[in-house]
Amino acid sequence: MSEPMVPLKVAVLTVSDTRTDETDRSGQALVERLTEAGHTLGEKRIVPDDVYQIRAVVAQWIADTNVQVVITTGGTGFTGRDSTPEAISVLLDKRIEGFGERFRQLSGDEIGSSTIQSRALGGFANATVVFCLPGSTGACRTGWDGILAEQLDSRHKPCNFANLVIPGRGQHG
Repeated sequence: MSEPMVPLKVAVLTVSDTRTDETDRSGQALVERLTEAGHTLGEKRIVPDDVYQIRAVVAQWIADTNVQVVITTGGTGFTGRDSTPEAISVLLDKRIEGFGERFRQLSGDEIGSSTIQSRALGGFANATVVFCLPGSTGACRTGWDGILAEQLDSRHKPCNFANLVIPGRGQHG
């Protein structure tokens, strides 16, 4: 018999100079997917494309022992004020190198060579797993459906990130 999935507490941050709660389709898509998967939304916020505001919110969530996963959307490209990777990378204890690689592989099937403009990022900080996705709703769907749904499911084999952030487990499997 299959073991039950252990729900995780997930915080979602939309990085945008223009989006509001009413227009944030990407953040809402992530919230819908994570709750449909059985996880709990810890908090959802929107901050401008500003390194220090992004970093402050994510650092607060990383320090909160009740938050196990942080997902950001937006600010991963090369235009204007895109600075999410710069804001987040200094907070990480370990990077998940394969996350960006896998995201771009999946995204390439959908948007072709434009995927190279994504600086999707993943890593661990203070027993919290952090993922930075591009700001488009399609990219959020790709990231969740193609990677995060399985990797945040404690039942996924042979390994998953959920079991690394669930208190008392701290191991693959």
